[in-house]
Amino acid sequence: MAYFLVSTEHLQDKLWFRDNEDFKAGMNFVALCSTMTGVRILAFILMSNHIHLVVEGSPEQVRHLINQLKRQFSRYLSYRYGLKETLRRNNVDIRILPEEDESLERAIAYVIMNCVAANICYHPAVYPWGSGAWYFNAMAVKGTPMGLLSRRARQRLIHSKHSLPCDFIVGEDGYILPCSYIPTGFVEALFKTPKRFNYFLANSSKARMRLAEEAMPSFRDQSILAASQDLCQSLFRCNGLQELDGEQTKQLIKELRRRFSADAAQLARVTGLTYSETVNMLDSI
Repeated sequence: MAYFLVSTEHLQDKLWFRDNEDFKAGMNFVALCSTMTGVRILAFILMSNHIHLVVEGSPEQVRHLINQLKRQFSRYLSYRYGLKETLRRNNVDIRILPEEDESLERAIAYVIMNCVAANICYHPAVYPWGSGAWYFNAMAVKGTPMGLLSRRARQRLIHSKHSLPCDFIVGEDGYILPCSYIPTGFVEALFKTPKRFNYFLANSSKARMRLAEEAMPSFRDQSILAASQDLCQSLFRCNGLQELDGEQTKQLIKELRRRFSADAAQLARVTGLTYSETVNMLDSI
């Protein structure tokens, strides 16, 4: 067994997660795939167009985990949006973590600080789509054990007929709480104290990136995506970007840039345009 940092390639013109329902499904798939593959997940985070995990297992188990995650979520995207093979070509980087030089601590801090680096929140403890809120957390766990749900309710929750442990807790927001399967005690013992944990967070490469790049987007992809749909209705009386002509698309990009100060990469993700198309439109404004 070994420890690994797993990262999917950032999608440039697509999103893994379009809204909170997608994020909830993703949270449940992490729990499901961890159970299916036997991989122990120490930390993870779901971002709009990529995911990161720190895991323990064999190389074969880890590859099986990420393949299952992509397969399960691709099926979900196909069912909900009619999107085919969305994640098939989403490359994955799997790196073994050395046992020395506090590599495991630094990898965990790197992963859960992604939301802070993206200027979504000020601390990973307030970001719901990952494990950052569950270390050194003294709050009581509230929710319903899986064993108290009907079989149909369990299947609807995880979009699968696979079974999960009866003691897994489903939170009030409708997804399996990471504390059900994340070994929080092991991670807390690794960092030793909350102060040392916060030290690694503050000194992670993602924290330094946040300080160095003050112009990073401050609105979530999901907020801009929802706004783009509303603007298509209000400005052009149409149902989405796919119904716009070239000039209308350029006007929409202009409005999103003006209202949200979004950069080309973020605009490409939420509109589905290529990065080069988005840059050309911004250059012509």
